[in-house]
Amino acid sequence: MANFTFEMNTIKSLQQTKIAIVHDWLTLTSGSEEVLRQIIELYPEAVLYTLVDAMSPGDRDAITRRDPVTSFIQHLPMGKSRYRWFLPLMPLAIEQFDLSAYDVVISSSHSVAKGVITGPDQLHVSYIHTPIRYAWDLSYAYLRESGLERGLRSILVRGLLHYIRLWDVRTTNGVDVIVANSHFVARRIWKYYRRTCTVINPPVDIEFFTLTEAKAGYYLCVSRMVPYKRVDLVVKAFSQMPDKRLVVAGGGPDLQKMQAIATSNVKVLGYQTKEALRDLMQNAKALVYPAVEDFGLVPVEAQACGTPVIAYGKGGVCETVSGLDEPSPTGLFFEQQTDLAIREAVELFEKEYIRFHAVNCRQNVEKFSVERFQKQFSGLVEKEWLAFNQRLNQPEDLSGMSFTGGI
Repeated sequence: MANFTFEMNTIKSLQQTKIAIVHDWLTLTSGSEEVLRQIIELYPEAVLYTLVDAMSPGDRDAITRRDPVTSFIQHLPMGKSRYRWFLPLMPLAIEQFDLSAYDVVISSSHSVAKGVITGPDQLHVSYIHTPIRYAWDLSYAYLRESGLERGLRSILVRGLLHYIRLWDVRTTNGVDVIVANSHFVARRIWKYYRRTCTVINPPVDIEFFTLTEAKAGYYLCVSRMVPYKRVDLVVKAFSQMPDKRLVVAGGGPDLQKMQAIATSNVKVLGYQTKEALRDLMQNAKALVYPAVEDFGLVPVEAQACGTPVIAYGKGGVCETVSGLDEPSPTGLFFEQQTDLAIREAVELFEKEYIRFHAVNCRQNVEKFSVERFQKQFSGLVEKEWLAFNQRLNQPEDLSGMSFTGGI
Protein backbone atom coordinates (compact mmCIF):
# COMPACT_ATOMS: atom_id res chain seq x y z
CA MET A 1 0.00 0.00 0.00
CA ALA A 2 1.61 3.26 -1.09
CA ASN A 3 1.27 6.40 1.00
CA PHE A 4 1.34 10.01 -0.22
CA THR A 5 1.55 13.23 1.71
CA PHE A 6 0.53 16.71 0.56
CA GLU A 7 3.58 18.98 0.49
CA MET A 8 3.06 22.15 2.50
CA ASN A 9 3.81 25.42 0.68
CA THR A 10 6.13 27.99 2.14
CA ILE A 11 4.31 31.30 2.38
CA LYS A 12 6.25 33.92 0.46
CA SER A 13 5.86 37.61 1.01
CA LEU A 14 4.55 39.44 -2.03
CA GLN A 15 7.99 41.00 -2.49
CA GLN A 16 9.41 37.49 -3.03
CA THR A 17 6.92 36.52 -5.69
CA LYS A 18 7.13 36.55 -9.46
CA ILE A 19 4.32 38.68 -10.88
CA ALA A 20 2.90 38.87 -14.40
CA ILE A 21 0.60 41.67 -15.56
CA VAL A 22 -1.71 41.07 -18.53
CA HIS A 23 -3.44 43.84 -20.49
CA ASP A 24 -5.65 43.47 -23.57
CA TRP A 25 -3.70 45.68 -25.97
CA LEU A 26 -1.54 48.80 -26.04
CA THR A 27 -2.79 51.06 -28.82
CA LEU A 28 -3.79 54.40 -27.30
CA THR A 29 -3.81 56.08 -23.91
CA SER A 30 -7.14 55.93 -22.10
CA GLY A 31 -8.50 55.21 -18.64
CA SER A 32 -7.57 51.53 -18.68
CA GLU A 33 -3.98 52.39 -19.58
CA GLU A 34 -3.80 54.78 -16.62
CA VAL A 35 -4.89 51.92 -14.36
CA LEU A 36 -2.24 49.72 -15.97
CA ARG A 37 0.41 52.37 -15.43
CA GLN A 38 -0.36 52.57 -11.72
CA ILE A 39 -0.34 48.77 -11.33
CA ILE A 40 3.07 48.62 -13.01
CA GLU A 41 4.29 51.38 -10.70
CA LEU A 42 3.22 49.23 -7.74
CA TYR A 43 4.99 46.15 -9.14
CA PRO A 44 7.88 47.46 -11.27
CA GLU A 45 9.58 44.07 -11.57
CA ALA A 46 6.50 42.42 -13.07
CA VAL A 47 6.55 41.25 -16.68
CA LEU A 48 3.86 42.78 -18.92
CA TYR A 49 1.94 40.66 -21.45
CA THR A 50 -0.38 42.14 -24.09
CA LEU A 51 -1.93 40.93 -27.35
CA VAL A 52 -0.69 43.85 -29.43
CA ASP A 53 1.71 46.72 -28.79
CA ALA A 54 1.09 49.51 -31.31
CA MET A 55 1.97 52.49 -29.11
CA SER A 56 4.58 55.06 -29.97
CA PRO A 57 7.75 54.69 -27.88
CA GLY A 58 6.93 57.86 -25.94
CA ASP A 59 3.41 56.78 -25.03
CA ARG A 60 4.59 53.31 -24.06
CA ASP A 61 7.41 54.69 -21.92
CA ALA A 62 4.81 56.64 -19.96
CA ILE A 63 3.28 53.29 -18.99
CA THR A 64 6.28 50.97 -18.83
CA ARG A 65 9.98 51.15 -19.71
CA ARG A 66 10.16 47.41 -20.33
CA ASP A 67 9.17 45.86 -23.66
CA PRO A 68 5.97 43.85 -23.22
CA VAL A 69 5.56 40.25 -24.34
CA THR A 70 3.12 40.22 -27.27
CA SER A 71 1.01 37.54 -28.94
CA PHE A 72 1.13 36.13 -32.45
CA ILE A 73 -1.44 38.74 -33.52
CA GLN A 74 1.34 41.33 -33.29
CA HIS A 75 3.08 39.64 -36.23
CA LEU A 76 0.08 39.09 -38.49
CA PRO A 77 -0.45 41.39 -41.51
CA MET A 78 -2.09 44.57 -40.17
CA GLY A 79 -2.09 42.98 -36.72
CA LYS A 80 -1.10 46.27 -35.09
CA SER A 81 -3.18 48.66 -37.20
CA ARG A 82 -6.33 46.53 -37.54
CA TYR A 83 -6.11 44.47 -34.38
CA ARG A 84 -9.89 44.50 -33.86
CA TRP A 85 -10.28 42.48 -37.04
CA PHE A 86 -8.65 39.60 -35.21
CA LEU A 87 -11.29 39.33 -32.48
CA PRO A 88 -12.01 35.68 -33.45
CA LEU A 89 -8.36 34.85 -32.68
CA MET A 90 -8.06 36.80 -29.43
CA PRO A 91 -9.30 34.06 -27.05
CA LEU A 92 -6.79 31.66 -28.61
CA ALA A 93 -4.03 34.27 -28.53
CA ILE A 94 -4.49 35.19 -24.87
CA GLU A 95 -4.44 31.51 -23.90
CA GLN A 96 -1.03 31.04 -25.56
CA PHE A 97 0.78 33.12 -22.94
CA ASP A 98 2.69 30.68 -20.73
CA LEU A 99 2.43 32.19 -17.25
CA SER A 100 3.30 29.04 -15.34
CA ALA A 101 6.50 30.59 -13.91
CA TYR A 102 4.62 33.27 -11.96
CA ASP A 103 3.14 33.21 -8.47
CA VAL A 104 0.69 36.07 -9.04
CA VAL A 105 -1.07 37.10 -12.24
CA ILE A 106 -2.80 40.49 -12.41
CA SER A 107 -4.99 41.05 -15.46
CA SER A 108 -6.29 44.45 -16.53
CA SER A 109 -9.23 43.46 -18.69
CA HIS A 110 -11.90 45.16 -20.77
CA SER A 111 -11.89 42.41 -23.39
CA VAL A 112 -10.01 39.10 -23.15
CA ALA A 113 -7.08 39.62 -20.74
CA LYS A 114 -8.80 37.82 -17.87
CA GLY A 115 -8.87 34.68 -20.04
CA VAL A 116 -5.20 33.79 -19.47
CA ILE A 117 -4.64 30.27 -18.18
CA THR A 118 -3.37 29.95 -14.61
CA GLY A 119 -2.83 26.97 -12.33
CA PRO A 120 -4.19 26.07 -8.89
CA ASP A 121 -1.01 27.33 -7.18
CA GLN A 122 -1.21 30.76 -8.85
CA LEU A 123 -3.27 33.70 -7.61
CA HIS A 124 -5.12 35.47 -10.44
CA VAL A 125 -6.47 38.94 -9.60
CA SER A 126 -8.44 40.56 -12.42
CA TYR A 127 -9.22 44.27 -12.53
CA ILE A 128 -12.23 44.35 -14.85
CA HIS A 129 -12.89 47.71 -16.48
CA THR A 130 -15.98 46.21 -18.08
CA PRO A 131 -17.29 42.86 -19.27
CA ILE A 132 -16.87 42.76 -23.07
CA ARG A 133 -19.29 45.48 -24.13
CA TYR A 134 -19.87 44.38 -27.73
CA ALA A 135 -20.55 40.79 -26.64
CA TRP A 136 -23.08 41.61 -23.93
CA ASP A 137 -25.49 44.53 -23.46
CA LEU A 138 -24.07 46.63 -26.32
CA SER A 139 -24.09 43.78 -28.85
CA TYR A 140 -27.26 45.00 -30.59
CA ALA A 141 -25.94 48.56 -30.83
CA TYR A 142 -22.66 47.19 -32.21
CA LEU A 143 -24.49 45.20 -34.90
CA ARG A 144 -26.69 48.18 -35.78
CA GLU A 145 -23.83 50.67 -36.00
CA SER A 146 -21.76 48.24 -38.08
CA GLY A 147 -24.58 47.60 -40.54
CA LEU A 148 -24.74 43.96 -39.48
CA GLU A 149 -28.41 43.56 -38.61
CA ARG A 150 -29.21 41.30 -41.58
CA GLY A 151 -27.54 39.01 -44.05
CA LEU A 152 -24.87 36.34 -44.04
CA ARG A 153 -22.24 38.56 -42.41
CA SER A 154 -24.70 39.30 -39.61
CA ILE A 155 -25.23 35.59 -39.00
CA LEU A 156 -21.48 34.97 -38.88
CA VAL A 157 -20.83 37.87 -36.50
CA ARG A 158 -23.72 36.85 -34.24
CA GLY A 159 -22.26 33.36 -34.11
CA LEU A 160 -18.86 34.78 -33.19
CA LEU A 161 -20.36 36.90 -30.40
CA HIS A 162 -22.20 33.85 -29.07
CA TYR A 163 -18.87 32.00 -28.90
CA ILE A 164 -17.21 35.00 -27.21
CA ARG A 165 -19.95 35.08 -24.55
CA LEU A 166 -19.51 31.37 -23.78
CA TRP A 167 -15.73 31.76 -23.60
CA ASP A 168 -16.04 34.91 -21.48
CA VAL A 169 -18.16 33.17 -18.84
CA ARG A 170 -16.00 30.04 -18.85
CA THR A 171 -12.76 31.97 -18.30
CA THR A 172 -14.22 33.78 -15.30
CA ASN A 173 -13.82 30.49 -13.42
CA GLY A 174 -10.05 30.88 -13.68
CA VAL A 175 -10.06 34.20 -11.82
CA ASP A 176 -9.60 34.03 -8.06
CA VAL A 177 -10.35 37.68 -7.22
CA ILE A 178 -12.36 40.13 -9.32
CA VAL A 179 -12.03 43.88 -8.90
CA ALA A 180 -14.52 46.20 -10.64
CA ASN A 181 -13.87 49.83 -11.46
CA SER A 182 -17.36 50.96 -10.35
CA HIS A 183 -20.54 49.66 -8.75
CA PHE A 184 -22.16 49.91 -12.18
CA VAL A 185 -19.60 47.44 -13.54
CA ALA A 186 -19.96 45.28 -10.42
CA ARG A 187 -23.68 44.91 -11.22
CA ARG A 188 -22.84 43.90 -14.79
CA ILE A 189 -20.29 41.37 -13.51
CA TRP A 190 -22.92 39.83 -11.27
CA LYS A 191 -25.45 39.80 -14.12
CA TYR A 192 -23.18 38.00 -16.60
CA TYR A 193 -20.78 36.00 -14.40
CA ARG A 194 -22.68 35.63 -11.10
CA ARG A 195 -19.50 36.68 -9.26
CA THR A 196 -19.19 39.16 -6.42
CA CYS A 197 -16.30 41.59 -6.52
CA THR A 198 -14.52 44.43 -4.77
CA VAL A 199 -14.96 47.93 -6.21
CA ILE A 200 -11.83 50.05 -6.54
CA ASN A 201 -12.36 53.16 -8.62
CA PRO A 202 -9.68 54.03 -11.19
CA PRO A 203 -6.98 56.58 -10.37
CA VAL A 204 -7.51 60.13 -11.62
CA ASP A 205 -4.67 62.61 -11.90
CA ILE A 206 -6.39 65.27 -9.83
CA GLU A 207 -3.03 66.91 -9.15
CA PHE A 208 -2.78 67.71 -12.86
CA PHE A 209 -6.40 68.81 -13.29
CA THR A 210 -6.27 71.77 -10.93
CA LEU A 211 -9.04 73.97 -9.62
CA THR A 212 -10.03 77.17 -11.45
CA GLU A 213 -12.93 79.14 -10.04
CA ALA A 214 -13.32 81.77 -12.79
CA LYS A 215 -15.30 80.35 -15.73
CA ALA A 216 -15.88 81.42 -19.32
CA GLY A 217 -19.28 81.27 -20.98
CA TYR A 218 -18.99 78.11 -23.09
CA TYR A 219 -20.16 74.55 -22.50
CA LEU A 220 -17.78 71.66 -23.18
CA CYS A 221 -18.13 68.11 -24.51
CA VAL A 222 -15.02 65.89 -24.38
CA SER A 223 -15.31 62.47 -25.97
CA ARG A 224 -13.93 60.06 -28.50
CA MET A 225 -16.02 60.46 -31.67
CA VAL A 226 -17.71 57.07 -31.93
CA PRO A 227 -21.46 56.39 -32.22
CA TYR A 228 -22.18 55.01 -28.73
CA LYS A 229 -20.74 58.14 -27.08
CA ARG A 230 -23.73 60.10 -28.51
CA VAL A 231 -21.81 63.32 -29.12
CA ASP A 232 -24.21 63.97 -32.01
CA LEU A 233 -27.01 64.58 -29.48
CA VAL A 234 -25.04 67.34 -27.80
CA VAL A 235 -24.19 69.01 -31.12
CA LYS A 236 -27.83 68.82 -32.25
CA ALA A 237 -29.06 70.19 -28.91
CA PHE A 238 -26.81 73.24 -29.07
CA SER A 239 -27.63 73.83 -32.73
CA GLN A 240 -31.13 74.60 -31.42
CA MET A 241 -29.74 76.96 -28.74
CA PRO A 242 -27.90 79.56 -30.85
CA ASP A 243 -27.44 81.85 -27.86
CA LYS A 244 -25.21 79.27 -26.11
CA ARG A 245 -21.69 78.27 -27.11
CA LEU A 246 -20.41 74.69 -27.23
CA VAL A 247 -16.86 73.43 -27.64
CA VAL A 248 -16.40 69.77 -28.63
CA ALA A 249 -13.00 68.11 -28.18
CA GLY A 250 -11.89 64.62 -29.20
CA GLY A 251 -10.80 62.57 -32.17
CA GLY A 252 -12.31 59.48 -33.74
CA PRO A 253 -14.07 58.17 -36.85
CA ASP A 254 -17.11 60.43 -36.42
CA LEU A 255 -15.11 63.66 -36.23
CA GLN A 256 -15.99 64.85 -39.74
CA LYS A 257 -19.63 63.98 -39.17
CA MET A 258 -19.69 66.18 -36.05
CA GLN A 259 -17.98 69.02 -37.94
CA ALA A 260 -20.54 68.73 -40.73
CA ILE A 261 -23.59 69.09 -38.45
CA ALA A 262 -22.09 71.80 -36.22
CA THR A 263 -23.67 75.25 -36.41
CA SER A 264 -21.84 78.56 -35.95
CA ASN A 265 -22.16 78.44 -32.15
CA VAL A 266 -20.57 74.98 -31.99
CA LYS A 267 -16.80 74.59 -32.36
CA VAL A 268 -15.50 71.06 -33.02
CA LEU A 269 -11.79 71.00 -32.24
CA GLY A 270 -10.81 67.36 -32.78
CA TYR A 271 -8.01 65.71 -30.82
CA GLN A 272 -6.48 67.77 -28.00
CA THR A 273 -3.43 67.23 -25.81
CA LYS A 274 -3.88 66.57 -22.11
CA GLU A 275 -2.71 70.11 -21.35
CA ALA A 276 -5.19 71.62 -23.82
CA LEU A 277 -8.03 69.53 -22.36
CA ARG A 278 -7.18 70.77 -18.88
CA ASP A 279 -7.39 74.38 -20.06
CA LEU A 280 -10.74 73.73 -21.72
CA MET A 281 -12.10 72.03 -18.60
CA GLN A 282 -10.84 74.74 -16.27
CA ASN A 283 -12.63 77.49 -18.17
CA ALA A 284 -15.85 75.73 -19.20
CA LYS A 285 -19.14 76.73 -17.65
CA ALA A 286 -20.13 73.04 -17.52
CA LEU A 287 -19.24 69.69 -19.07
CA VAL A 288 -22.02 68.00 -21.06
CA TYR A 289 -21.68 64.22 -20.91
CA PRO A 290 -24.23 62.14 -22.89
CA ALA A 291 -22.62 58.68 -22.84
CA VAL A 292 -23.14 55.63 -20.64
CA GLU A 293 -19.68 54.83 -19.29
CA ASP A 294 -18.48 52.15 -16.91
CA PHE A 295 -16.75 54.76 -14.75
CA GLY A 296 -16.09 57.90 -16.79
CA LEU A 297 -12.78 59.71 -16.18
CA VAL A 298 -13.77 62.91 -17.99
CA PRO A 299 -16.51 63.99 -15.51
CA VAL A 300 -14.09 63.44 -12.62
CA GLU A 301 -11.36 65.44 -14.36
CA ALA A 302 -13.83 68.26 -15.06
CA GLN A 303 -14.94 68.38 -11.41
CA ALA A 304 -11.29 68.41 -10.32
CA CYS A 305 -11.02 71.62 -12.38
CA GLY A 306 -14.04 73.02 -10.54
CA THR A 307 -16.42 72.49 -13.46
CA PRO A 308 -19.92 71.02 -12.89
CA VAL A 309 -21.31 68.22 -15.06
CA ILE A 310 -24.56 67.84 -17.01
CA ALA A 311 -24.80 64.09 -17.63
CA TYR A 312 -27.05 61.30 -18.78
CA GLY A 313 -28.15 59.69 -15.53
CA LYS A 314 -26.89 56.17 -16.10
CA GLY A 315 -23.61 54.36 -15.57
CA GLY A 316 -20.55 55.25 -13.54
CA VAL A 317 -21.21 58.98 -13.65
CA CYS A 318 -23.99 58.48 -11.10
CA GLU A 319 -21.27 57.47 -8.63
CA THR A 320 -18.99 60.46 -9.28
CA VAL A 321 -21.40 63.41 -9.66
CA SER A 322 -23.63 64.78 -6.89
CA GLY A 323 -27.01 65.71 -8.37
CA LEU A 324 -29.45 68.49 -7.55
CA ASP A 325 -30.98 66.43 -4.74
CA GLU A 326 -27.70 66.66 -2.81
CA PRO A 327 -26.88 69.55 -0.41
CA SER A 328 -23.79 70.52 -2.46
CA PRO A 329 -24.53 69.54 -6.06
CA THR A 330 -21.71 69.19 -8.57
CA GLY A 331 -23.95 68.56 -11.56
CA LEU A 332 -27.34 67.38 -12.71
CA PHE A 333 -28.70 64.45 -14.69
CA PHE A 334 -31.03 64.11 -17.67
CA GLU A 335 -33.06 60.92 -17.98
CA GLN A 336 -33.19 60.29 -21.73
CA GLN A 337 -30.52 60.20 -24.42
CA THR A 338 -32.18 62.79 -26.65
CA ASP A 339 -31.28 66.28 -27.81
CA LEU A 340 -34.49 67.57 -26.22
CA ALA A 341 -33.50 66.17 -22.83
CA ILE A 342 -30.09 67.83 -23.15
CA ARG A 343 -31.65 71.20 -24.01
CA GLU A 344 -33.97 70.97 -21.01
CA ALA A 345 -31.04 69.97 -18.76
CA VAL A 346 -28.99 72.97 -19.89
CA GLU A 347 -31.94 75.28 -19.21
CA LEU A 348 -32.36 73.77 -15.73
CA PHE A 349 -28.62 74.11 -15.11
CA GLU A 350 -28.71 77.82 -15.90
CA LYS A 351 -31.75 78.26 -13.69
CA GLU A 352 -29.97 76.54 -10.78
CA TYR A 353 -26.50 77.86 -11.61
CA ILE A 354 -26.09 79.69 -8.31
CA ARG A 355 -26.08 76.33 -6.48
CA PHE A 356 -22.94 75.06 -8.21
CA HIS A 357 -19.59 75.99 -6.68
CA ALA A 358 -16.16 75.16 -8.08
CA VAL A 359 -14.75 74.28 -4.66
CA ASN A 360 -17.53 71.73 -4.04
CA CYS A 361 -16.83 70.11 -7.42
CA ARG A 362 -13.17 69.79 -6.52
CA GLN A 363 -13.81 68.38 -3.05
CA ASN A 364 -16.26 65.84 -4.46
CA VAL A 365 -13.57 64.06 -6.51
CA GLU A 366 -10.51 64.27 -4.28
CA LYS A 367 -11.32 60.71 -3.16
CA PHE A 368 -10.32 59.43 -6.62
CA SER A 369 -6.62 60.27 -6.28
CA VAL A 370 -3.74 58.14 -7.54
CA GLU A 371 -2.52 57.61 -3.96
CA ARG A 372 -5.91 56.26 -2.92
CA PHE A 373 -5.93 53.78 -5.82
CA GLN A 374 -2.43 52.51 -5.10
CA LYS A 375 -3.20 52.04 -1.42
CA GLN A 376 -6.48 50.22 -2.03
CA PHE A 377 -5.22 47.99 -4.84
CA SER A 378 -1.91 47.01 -3.24
CA GLY A 379 -3.72 46.38 0.07
CA LEU A 380 -6.21 44.08 -1.64
CA VAL A 381 -3.49 42.10 -3.46
CA GLU A 382 -1.50 41.72 -0.23
CA LYS A 383 -4.57 40.51 1.66
CA GLU A 384 -5.62 38.08 -1.07
CA TRP A 385 -2.08 36.70 -1.43
CA LEU A 386 -1.94 35.92 2.29
CA ALA A 387 -5.39 34.30 2.24
CA PHE A 388 -4.50 32.33 -0.90
CA ASN A 389 -1.35 30.92 0.72
CA GLN A 390 -3.26 29.97 3.83
CA ARG A 391 -5.73 28.00 1.71
CA LEU A 392 -2.85 26.24 -0.07
CA ASN A 393 -1.54 25.14 3.33
CA GLN A 394 -4.93 23.80 4.41
CA PRO A 395 -5.69 21.35 1.56
CA GLU A 396 -8.53 19.68 3.38
CA ASP A 397 -10.51 22.92 3.09
CA LEU A 398 -10.31 22.76 -0.70
CA SER A 399 -12.07 19.47 -1.23
CA GLY A 400 -13.48 18.33 2.07
CA MET A 401 -11.10 15.38 2.18
CA SER A 402 -7.58 14.79 3.49
CA PHE A 403 -4.58 14.80 1.17
CA THR A 404 -2.85 12.16 3.32
CA GLY A 405 -3.93 8.59 2.78
CA GLY A 406 -3.18 5.30 1.10
CA ILE A 407 -3.78 3.71 -2.23
